[in-house]
Amino acid sequence: MSSVSSTTAVRYETLTWGAPAEAGYQRSDLRAAQRQSGEYEAAVPAAIANLAVSLPPQVQADAEEASQEIARFDTQLGGEIAPFASVLLRTESAASSKIENLTASARAIAEAETLGSSKRRNASMIVANTKAMQAAIDLAAQINDKAILAMHDALMHESEPSIAGKWRTEQVWIGGGNFGPRGADFIAPHHDRVPAAIDDLVRFAKRSDIAVLPQIAIAHAQFETIHPFPDGNGRTGRALVQSLLRNKRLTRQVTVPVSAGLLTDTSSYFQALTAYREGDPAPIVEKLSEASILAVANGRQLVADLQMIRQQWESKIRARRNSAVHRVADLLIKRPVINAQLVSDELHIAINNVYRYLDPLVESKIIAEFTDQARNRAWRTPEVLDALDAFAERAGRRTLLA
Repeated sequence: MSSVSSTTAVRYETLTWGAPAEAGYQRSDLRAAQRQSGEYEAAVPAAIANLAVSLPPQVQADAEEASQEIARFDTQLGGEIAPFASVLLRTESAASSKIENLTASARAIAEAETLGSSKRRNASMIVANTKAMQAAIDLAAQINDKAILAMHDALMHESEPSIAGKWRTEQVWIGGGNFGPRGADFIAPHHDRVPAAIDDLVRFAKRSDIAVLPQIAIAHAQFETIHPFPDGNGRTGRALVQSLLRNKRLTRQVTVPVSAGLLTDTSSYFQALTAYREGDPAPIVEKLSEASILAVANGRQLVADLQMIRQQWESKIRARRNSAVHRVADLLIKRPVINAQLVSDELHIAINNVYRYLDPLVESKIIAEFTDQARNRAWRTPEVLDALDAFAERAGRRTLLA
């Protein structure tokens, strides 16, 4: 039986970065690359499968309070889950991407998702992150290495297919220069250590003897320490948080946009990850608890805003109560940019009949028509897009203002 471990602190091993081949470098780049040759210290992650989790009482209490808030939020939305589950999933994707400095307006993201617009790279990458989040939810019953690879594949297969869904086969580091790891802020474990480290992480995540939110926070921090991919580690690691929330039954129906809470102070989030690597898991547990409380408050405000918008539309729509116009209006809450094909696919309406259900919504100024890149007709929903942008703006605040 494996011994119980008592720390999350990494240790370090000395490795050698080889001298570069001169071909293919400009002279100034070659000098920079040559300076990188020599020994460097790479992290060796602690084994946490049998970690004895010990946290200060206040950190434990805050985690329990946050857990209760998450569960209440999930239960409260249970009776009216559609369309808010998909809205919250998309907001979590956008917020997680923003932590990596990938930003786009709600309109740009919605257009990229519906129309496949590739003009805005950030928007397309945020849409890919939504797919990774959805994969995380879909695979929540399977906390294993294959599920993690599938999340990463969903995230990266369009932008970087050569690395998507594969453990890295090269050294990676955070900060420092482009030509080698020496001088970096953090040098991740050597790639040969990744598979075993992930197996250890999975064993920890499957335990049932630890309070759930601290377990998820530690699993997330361990994943970021392992840094198992060449790119996309942060977004995949936060998708893993959503998968574990669902796996541990803290959420059952909705995505809590935890990343929106982390956005209030990303520097303290990164500092908490550093503290974890130094042997103190309390800051990352506290950070996830705080982020969850803020996320629930912001999520509630978004849902209330969307409910009010949808309610106000009822007095504007000139159509019979049983008309499909109302079903299209419901769809607009979760898909604020539409085209005829989307409406047809989502609502199972013959595409030739779609336009007659859109016209009343245009006349009542609920949607506005525009032309996409291919000069096809499309429609956007300004009020919903504004509500989503307001959510994103609130995500950068410690207190939520009306």
